[in-house]
Amino acid sequence: MPTLGHLINGTRHDGKGRTQDIFNPSTGEVAGQVRLADKATVEEAIAAAQAAYPAWRNTPPAKRARIMYRFKHLLEQHAEEIARLIGQEHGKICHDAMGELQRGIENVEYACGVPELLKGEYSKNTGPGIDSWSEFQPLGVVAGITPFNFPAMVPLWMYPMAIACGNTFVLKPSERDPTSTLYIAELAQEAGLPPGVLNVVNGDKEAVDTLLDDPRVQAVSFVGSTPIAETIYTRASSNGKRCQALGGAKNHAIVMPDADMDYVVNSLTGAAFGSSGERCMALSVAVAVGDTAANALVDKMKTQMETLKVGVFSDEANDFGPLITGAHRDKVVGFIDSAETQGADIVVDGRRPRVEGAENGFFVGGTLIDRVTPEMTCYREEIFGPVLLVVRVGSMDEAMQLIDDHEYGNGTCIYTRDGEAARYFSDNIQVGMVGINVPLPVPVSYHSFGGWKRSLFGDLSAYGPDAVRFYTRRKTITQRWPSAGVRESAQFSFPS
Repeated sequence: MPTLGHLINGTRHDGKGRTQDIFNPSTGEVAGQVRLADKATVEEAIAAAQAAYPAWRNTPPAKRARIMYRFKHLLEQHAEEIARLIGQEHGKICHDAMGELQRGIENVEYACGVPELLKGEYSKNTGPGIDSWSEFQPLGVVAGITPFNFPAMVPLWMYPMAIACGNTFVLKPSERDPTSTLYIAELAQEAGLPPGVLNVVNGDKEAVDTLLDDPRVQAVSFVGSTPIAETIYTRASSNGKRCQALGGAKNHAIVMPDADMDYVVNSLTGAAFGSSGERCMALSVAVAVGDTAANALVDKMKTQMETLKVGVFSDEANDFGPLITGAHRDKVVGFIDSAETQGADIVVDGRRPRVEGAENGFFVGGTLIDRVTPEMTCYREEIFGPVLLVVRVGSMDEAMQLIDDHEYGNGTCIYTRDGEAARYFSDNIQVGMVGINVPLPVPVSYHSFGGWKRSLFGDLSAYGPDAVRFYTRRKTITQRWPSAGVRESAQFSFPS
């Protein structure tokens, strides 16, 4: 059985010590093992990054960008293999995996423009013979801790821009599906990254703790659940590190009475059940304004969901695949059970799907639950599975208050034909990413991704312009060359 190691200082590193099983969630079988890095192994990766930093920092941004261009080409050239690796360990259907990879590639494209992004600002003659300019300098060794649900895309949110800005990087991907992440990092090496600039350590809490506590690591970026995000942000900050930690979500879609219900149902189906709902931007709550809209939505969703196909990743005819582990499948089923116990209506029940030839896979079918109320467990907590809740309200104001009252503020959208309502919604809703008739308002690579409230800890969002600010620090230089033979007397008043 293959055992996956690490990438340290440009070479594969098998490591020693503990291992953990990697499952094929479509079959429920163990597909391999991953080596869990101990503290010494992580420190070795940090040391490699620290040794590589001085030369990489002084590499011209244009040369760094050329490596990013070659990296982009290699990602496109090997896209099918990457999608296959994602599917084998995550369960994501290949067409969905290809979409994930494309959004990651777009962040590499943005990093290719780093010479322009790092230009800084210049002002001549801010005073008599005095010039002033600012520049963006790298931080040093930085780290990323990424989740299982996007093993290709989320790491590509982080290290291409961090590296293009002149930092060196240590990545700790999810130990549940690490193969595609390591494969992509090796493609970055093939593109021309010097040894030590990008390192990958597979591991668990011991590896994370080492990255958070080591004084050589200057910044940490994290994506995952809110309780862990808050812990990581607090610990990293207390150790003097810059930190951005993206947490959980409970994304609501307001369905207004004037909405095009056929369009709503089509877009909600993909947004709620794509990737088995294992997306932090999945639309998991439909807030229907008025019983007429709610009844139409539920009836049409029920009909639409009869055609949903859940199955193995390799069959492109399937709409979505299994959940990541058997334990997570049981957790999602437990949320559905609790909704039923607490009085909600299970309109479409996906708790016990039968997938021909993959009976032991970690599957949950598309589930529709109506008449959910805010005090129910399924509403308060992030389910992270293929479950769509329907909450009925009497007005748009009531719907917006429901969203604002929730602890998460990651993403939301409104379905309406009314421009005034849409503008009022986008201006006033307390959520970081907003869609108007767009179910998954994930910003493109040249904007930045981040929620509000307990969905984001830190001052800067992920990728895009905020990434440049996160992975650099501004230095401002003021310069004067006095004329030969001219000397001024001492000045004791503040210069102006």
